Amino acid sequence: MEAWRIFATALLAVPGVIGVLLAMAEARERTGRSATVAITGLVGVTALAVACFLTLTVLPGTAAWTLAGVVAVTVSVLALAS
Repeated sequence: MEAWRIFATALLAVPGVIGVLLAMAEARERTGRSATVAITGLVGVTALAVACFLTLTVLPGTAAWTLAGVVAVTVSVLALAS
């Protein structure tokens, strides 16, 4: 496995976990129901795991770095807005 794939996956996973936590907090704030928070977390973690797996295995370099950059920028904006 190439080193750039591991680095891109790490740069995708760290802000991705923070993004999942932000989404779960937003779901708790809006609904107040623990079931909604759990479903939000499960969907977020699953989507992040699939994205990380694809980055590690099959995505071309441009797509992998674009995905990592978009996730990092999105989570940064969400963190600053809340």
